[in-house]
Amino acid sequence: MELYIDFQVATQSPDLPAAADFARWAAAALAGRRERAALTIRIVDPAEGHALNLRFRGQDRPTNVLSFPFEAPPGLPGGAGLDALLGDLVICAPLVSTEALEQGKAASAHWAHLVVHGVLHLLNYDHLTNTDAQLMEGLETAILIGLGFPPPYLDPPANP
Repeated sequence: MELYIDFQVATQSPDLPAAADFARWAAAALAGRRERAALTIRIVDPAEGHALNLRFRGQDRPTNVLSFPFEAPPGLPGGAGLDALLGDLVICAPLVSTEALEQGKAASAHWAHLVVHGVLHLLNYDHLTNTDAQLMEGLETAILIGLGFPPPYLDPPANP
């Protein structure tokens, strides 16, 4: 697998995973699905995540991950590596930390899940119907288990 990631950090959030971790998680989601891929992963603060979510999804709040699949402009000739362009992921770092804590998950497991989830969206997987959601969640679970993380959709154990 040939993978290029433009890794952008636009937040002051502490304790971000290493760029190599993001690459490993993205590669796992792409394995067997793409031979080559180029994508941007941008780590943002809540203000940028909120602005993008409002502009592109009409949601007036930040969100944990946004996926923007690459669409070639009309009339652009094929080739020149365009087939490798996958798109962009935008991940809101403080929201990831908050969610991991609220869900009783290790931060690294939640980061990995959001990268895998976002990359699958870039590959045109979705969860709009129950059937699509079951397929996508099954793929996410298998990929994350393969990376050594617990299944992402299990409820955390209750505190005794």
